[in-house]
Amino acid sequence: MNLPPLVQSFVLHFGEMGSRWGINRTVGQIYALLYVSPRPLCADDIVDALGVSRSNVSMGLRELQAWNLVLPKHIPDDRRDHFTTPDDVWQILRVLAEERKKREVDPTLSVLRELLMQTPGSEEERHAQARMAEMHGLIDRLTTWYEDVKRLETERLAALLALGARVTRLLEAKDKVVGLVRGRKES
Repeated sequence: MNLPPLVQSFVLHFGEMGSRWGINRTVGQIYALLYVSPRPLCADDIVDALGVSRSNVSMGLRELQAWNLVLPKHIPDDRRDHFTTPDDVWQILRVLAEERKKREVDPTLSVLRELLMQTPGSEEERHAQARMAEMHGLIDRLTTWYEDVKRLETERLAALLALGARVTRLLEAKDKVVGLVRGRKES
């Protein structure tokens, strides 16, 4: 690699993590390089920086574009395609969440719905369907929550995340208020 040590450490880490996230190591490295680059890079720049083949870079860029994680950027007087990542880390988080939902969660919900619509032929299948219904209910609830959260403005989302476990205090206060209201209605 032809990178400063700090950048190289970041790029190597993303390559390692990429394989754990289900993407090719080089794809993770390309993304990390584009993310920390102060300017958009063309495929040749990426080849030079990472020391990988041009075809590997082209395939990696296509995969990252399919995930909406890299953006093409036109550079005046340069006919080559250049790429960058979104500037806003919150936007990157939103894109990653949405793409993973489309690729992983939505197909799982579809399969579960199909399986739950079938008539079980045995006690074993009834048991399996009951477990699948629990899983479907949880994933469906999480998906509904995700749809609500993804519409939050960045500042509100950051505040929600900053609450962490303290959100339980808010829920406990809500329970007390609801209990008081119910107590008054019963009196």
